[in-house]
Amino acid sequence: MALLTPAIGLIFWMLVVFLLLVFILRKFAWKPIIDGLNDREKEIQGALDMAESTKAEMAKLKADNANLIAEANAARDKIIREAKDASERMILEAKDKAITEGQKMIDNARETIRNEQQAAIASMKKEVATLSLQIAEQVLGRELNDKASQEKLITELASSARLN
Repeated sequence: MALLTPAIGLIFWMLVVFLLLVFILRKFAWKPIIDGLNDREKEIQGALDMAESTKAEMAKLKADNANLIAEANAARDKIIREAKDASERMILEAKDKAITEGQKMIDNARETIRNEQQAAIASMKKEVATLSLQIAEQVLGRELNDKASQEKLITELASSARLN
């Protein structure tokens, strides 16, 4: 049993060596270890602060990007709306121009038809007058002396007669 219970001298010397070891460690080893731990803690805290500021900056950039995207979408919608309005305006202008041009063409065609109709009526009057003169000559069996006076008489009679 002597091996299981230590002697008082052994306990004393173990206590002296332990305290000496603690003193030496405290004097030479713990200070650099604690300083190293403090430095490491500061580095970790700096990295955490940097990560937090980076996270806040990323959130700000994300919000800025969202704003830029919203502005770009609004500008795109405005451009599309303006293009659509311009195309509708161009279509209406083209329609108006086509209607105006069509009306001018119709008016010109009517004027041409009227002129042609009047020319045809005048031609028909002259033709009728000539035919009437020839028939009258044949019926009477004689020819008047002056042809110009005959045509003048027939023209006056034809203009007084209404042809439709």
